[in-house]
Amino acid sequence: MKTRLRGGWLKAAARLLAIAAFWAPAVAQAPTPKATPDVHLLRRHVEALASARFEGRRAGTPGAARAAQYIAEEFARLGLRPCCAVSASSKPSYREYLQVFNITSEGRLGQRNAMSLVTRENGAANIALDLRLNEDWAPLPWTSNARLENIQIVFVGSGIVADELKRDDYAGVDVRGKAVMLLSRPPEGEDPHATLASYSDPRRRVISARERGARAVIFVASAEDLADDPLMRAASDHPAGDVGIVAVLISQMAARRILQEGRIDLPLKSPPTQRDGVAPQDRTSSAEARDKADPAVHFNRAVLLREVALTIETEMLRRGAETANVIGIVDGTDPKLKSEAIVIGAHYDHLGFGGRGSLAPAQRAIHYGADDNASGTAALLELARLFARERPHRTLIFAAFGAEELGLLGSNYYVRNPVFPLAQTVAMLNMDMIGRLRNERLIVGGIGTSSRWRAMIDEINRRLGEAQRGGEQDQHNAARQRDGKGRSPGLFNSLVLNEDGFGPSDYASFYARRIPVLFFWTGTHEDYHKPSDTAEKINYEGEARIARFVYEIAREIDRLPQRPDYAVVGKETMARTTGFRVYLGTIPNYAETSGGVLIDAVREGSPAERAGLKAGDVIIRLAGREIKDIYDYTYALSEMKAGVEYELEVLRAGQRVRLRVTPEARR
Repeated sequence: MKTRLRGGWLKAAARLLAIAAFWAPAVAQAPTPKATPDVHLLRRHVEALASARFEGRRAGTPGAARAAQYIAEEFARLGLRPCCAVSASSKPSYREYLQVFNITSEGRLGQRNAMSLVTRENGAANIALDLRLNEDWAPLPWTSNARLENIQIVFVGSGIVADELKRDDYAGVDVRGKAVMLLSRPPEGEDPHATLASYSDPRRRVISARERGARAVIFVASAEDLADDPLMRAASDHPAGDVGIVAVLISQMAARRILQEGRIDLPLKSPPTQRDGVAPQDRTSSAEARDKADPAVHFNRAVLLREVALTIETEMLRRGAETANVIGIVDGTDPKLKSEAIVIGAHYDHLGFGGRGSLAPAQRAIHYGADDNASGTAALLELARLFARERPHRTLIFAAFGAEELGLLGSNYYVRNPVFPLAQTVAMLNMDMIGRLRNERLIVGGIGTSSRWRAMIDEINRRLGEAQRGGEQDQHNAARQRDGKGRSPGLFNSLVLNEDGFGPSDYASFYARRIPVLFFWTGTHEDYHKPSDTAEKINYEGEARIARFVYEIAREIDRLPQRPDYAVVGKETMARTTGFRVYLGTIPNYAETSGGVLIDAVREGSPAERAGLKAGDVIIRLAGREIKDIYDYTYALSEMKAGVEYELEVLRAGQRVRLRVTPEARR
């Protein structure tokens, strides 16, 4: 559209030019406006990482490898220096951003797998049936390798031991040296909130059998096709290591034949999820409904099958898989401070198609992990973009950690193999699940790990809140709205500050190495660890505000003339649903092992410290239980009682050391 120029317009323009000339020096001296995270880029990254292309990003899978490549290529495009360069090329390969490490990803069958049903007539053993591998039976991926000949069988119903509920499916029978047969489906279905849910975990039931001296566990499938059975799918998705006992899954048809030969008539049927019209919330009030759901209850005792035995041979070849941390670096520019580093991190892995860790265990479906943790990874990429355009004083390390969902394996590998000296790492900022901001509520953990954090966090929250409300007038209005403690409303009106430096995400690995940490989280929700955690449910505007908050905190730390001090948080304060009633104060290493549980750190003033437990100890027995791995350890903790003294045995520098520990009640 054309516009005619009039004399009045020319005069007005001249006045504006004169005003601009007058103010030019002041404008030139004003600070450059701070960068702001881009909502559209955050959305693009979350939608990409939480797409079907990456298949849920389970560590060790092709989907996770593609996600790592996506992140690495973004780092390269932004001009970040690769962590693991093999050349001085100006165009590094995406692989040079990968810090590769190995995990146990899956097991595959060896050549020696066989199972035969043996009957006894007149004292002689006869092979009645050779069971077909992968049709009648299959080894579970975490089975031990062994050959067991003519082993007796005890049917133990669901194989659940719950002392506090006065339930023991092994009551009245000796299973030492025998195989136990049990129903794979939990007696109350797959409801994670069921009364017996925590006791129904397959590995917990295997451990109960192992502790009673059984040599094998035989799960009866709940599905007709073994490959479709939820237990087989879950075990395959998270194979872990050798559980210390033979563990197999058999078909319902094979189970019926074994029970018939053992002169036991048991109706093997899968209990419905809503039993005989009794809603799940009413399950604890109806013993009759439970009896109908769990046919093993009708026996009220374990049963030895006297006329039948099994010969079992299992060989599972466990294969390691590669996964990686993805790390890009923005070098510092201050002659002195560039020798110090700030780590900004987020894990990028998730649960793949479900399995262990899923809160929808019956579904084999992509768990997209949009909030957990495509949201944190997207913010990491945005912060890398913003800082790549600046000249920070200190070196900034952007780390997308792998295998967090398997037990903080990626961050644990990093602190053992740092790309920058840990002694010169002054802080670690971690973002995990920051995509569901609701009611202006942001949780910040690690506040107690440095004396600088609380005042810094409060001030930045206040300053950004005033800036968001825009200018002097709004600041004046905000001052009139100060709360009773003299504070202005902040960027987040409900900023929940937690002291703890230990917790269920990657920052814990750094705090265990005496590095101050901060952790940003918007809390859990109904889609947590389910296929329904999808990209369209992310609050992108809220995530952009959180990213801006973390950006300002990182800039503030970067400008500090002295590194933040490290402070010890004695008590656990971070709100977490561990399910344990007792508190020991140990920080275990969650990496898969078969020789005990390595302790990464011990809280000061805790029952563990008073007992004499030290970082580096390997727990091998606790409360009368053999501890082979983290599963044994957590199940032992779940059954301990506050105020009761227990024996604890550890390996310390190769020597066995016996201690006594009295746990406290968890508050």
